Amino acid sequence: MAPTTTTDRTTTRRDGMRSSVLPGLGLTAAGVVLAWVGHRLVPAVGVLTWAVLLGAVVANLDLVPGTARPGLRLAVQRLLRIGVVLLGLSLSLTTIAALGVPVIALVVLTLVGTLAVTWWLGLRMRVGAARSLLIATGTAVCGASAVAGMERTADADEDDVATAITMVTLYGTVAMLALPLLQAPLGLSDRQLGIWAGASIHEVGQVVAAAGPAGTTAVAVAAAVKLARVLLLAPVVAVVGATRRTRRSTDATAARPALVPAFVLGFLGCVLLRTTGLVPEPVLGLAGAAQTATLTAALFALGTGVHLGRLLRTGGRALALGLVATLVVTTVSLVGVVTIG
Repeated sequence: MAPTTTTDRTTTRRDGMRSSVLPGLGLTAAGVVLAWVGHRLVPAVGVLTWAVLLGAVVANLDLVPGTARPGLRLAVQRLLRIGVVLLGLSLSLTTIAALGVPVIALVVLTLVGTLAVTWWLGLRMRVGAARSLLIATGTAVCGASAVAGMERTADADEDDVATAITMVTLYGTVAMLALPLLQAPLGLSDRQLGIWAGASIHEVGQVVAAAGPAGTTAVAVAAAVKLARVLLLAPVVAVVGATRRTRRSTDATAARPALVPAFVLGFLGCVLLRTTGLVPEPVLGLAGAAQTATLTAALFALGTGVHLGRLLRTGGRALALGLVATLVVTTVSLVGVVTIG
């Protein structure tokens, strides 16, 4: 009998790894298809929101086999970061600069204020340092993508990430439904509604859905304002990372977190590449489809980690923090919208 070689052992190990992740990746692929179907049936609910909701439904009906866990974990760890990198190709610095100084200042002040207040309040409420930071970032910046961008810097675990994404999905959906209904009572123009939606609602799809009833002008303005918030993801992660590194510098045994994770730098590089105008439109279209698909897959996988019973037993403070954070971001941005006219 021939001896087993190193090559044979490596091949066997790789085959084992592939087989171990296939059930979870298959389940994730099915979740992506169902999320797209749900979005087609109810366009007002974004495909990313559908993905989280479907993942949670599958988990809470005990339809996730144990064999699927490795593949689901792989989808969360890899695909979420790939989606964030590709998100950069949807951003152009030229488009954002066209918003003007008052609107950009409104975006920055709203983001910084929401991030600081939510993070501080979360610590006081004993939500947990990592979870508070993720909820604050997701609410202030750009929902699930921001949570992914801050995960490593925050030293968060999968439960922290799942909880934070559940909060931004839940309250972002509430804001998506509420803001159009408040336009007439508050006397806002279509442009003002667009700015308010873009500066306050968590996910890009939710922003577009909220501005949609006010027409194409509102949608265009809302999308540009939202993209300005997304652009601030890299600076926010860098500043928080620098702060945490400074606090740990006195402890020689503590691992110092990276100033900016590599995939966030990739996101920023894609922004700069898009701004040059060198990327052909067909490539941008393919990148946009790939970005949506990877984020949908990752969020479905994350949704399978959301267990409502456990969330209600242990996540009451997180629910309260998410609500307060949403009230802060919508109120501060509304004051700014009315002020700049």
